[in-house]
Amino acid sequence: MPSYTSHTRIFLDGSDTNETKQLLEQLGFLHGQTTNPSNFVSALKKERGEQSELKFERDELLAMYKQRVQEISKLIPDGSVSIEVYADPQTTAVQMMAQAREMFSWISNAHIKLPTTTEGLTAAEYLIHDGVRVNMTLCFSQAQGAAVYAATKGAKRGDVFISPFIGRLSKEMSVDGMDLVKNLLHMYKGGDGHVEVLAASIHGVEQLEQSISVGSDILTSYYGAIAEWGNANTPVPPVDSFSASDLKSIAYEEIDLNKNWKSYTIHHKMTDEGLIKFANAWNGLIKT
Repeated sequence: MPSYTSHTRIFLDGSDTNETKQLLEQLGFLHGQTTNPSNFVSALKKERGEQSELKFERDELLAMYKQRVQEISKLIPDGSVSIEVYADPQTTAVQMMAQAREMFSWISNAHIKLPTTTEGLTAAEYLIHDGVRVNMTLCFSQAQGAAVYAATKGAKRGDVFISPFIGRLSKEMSVDGMDLVKNLLHMYKGGDGHVEVLAASIHGVEQLEQSISVGSDILTSYYGAIAEWGNANTPVPPVDSFSASDLKSIAYEEIDLNKNWKSYTIHHKMTDEGLIKFANAWNGLIKT
């Protein structure tokens, strides 16, 4: 069984419990799992057949999601399981908070995924004071990272994750998403350490290994990339071993973390696009 030595925690991005079991057997560990409407839909289709007509009442679908999250939690009781609220561009902070509190009660090791938007940050600001752990998702800029830090100030380390979507930046905007991870890590060195960087939207084993090499606190990746990395004996290559990227770099910004979170530039078009994608995946399963 491979021996893993880095501090970076490894999460599986998906809702398939068979994948969870297989990685636990292969690696001997798994530090957490991130679920969302899209990968929950994918898991259902895989289990029931791609041609199956998957339509449910809203309450029925929510109950299925709850059951799946509870199954995952039992497999990794000492890890973290991220559960995503339903949020489209019209969802308010109050609506997100109501969902978050309900979902947080499902399992003892939950982090609630909220979008890095004005409404999502408003919800997070209140929730962390109630002891609800959060994972701020769909992060695409350092300024959004500063807003997450400021909005959740007062939380203890382990209660707040931020998920920069490195693969989407690379694929859809032709910029080096790994730079965003590095920039967030560097910016947070000047803070109190309460926000942990969770490298997300990883496209392939190279991005997975790079996330470890640059010192990301956590990474989440789809099954295939983690399994390939495990088959290679969980390498932790030095940062300078990777080829120079032909993608545009993201320059580091000097940002004061001590301002009001609403003063930062929170809006990002890719966050909006991600909201719609996740909402459509969920809505596609609802009977009309």
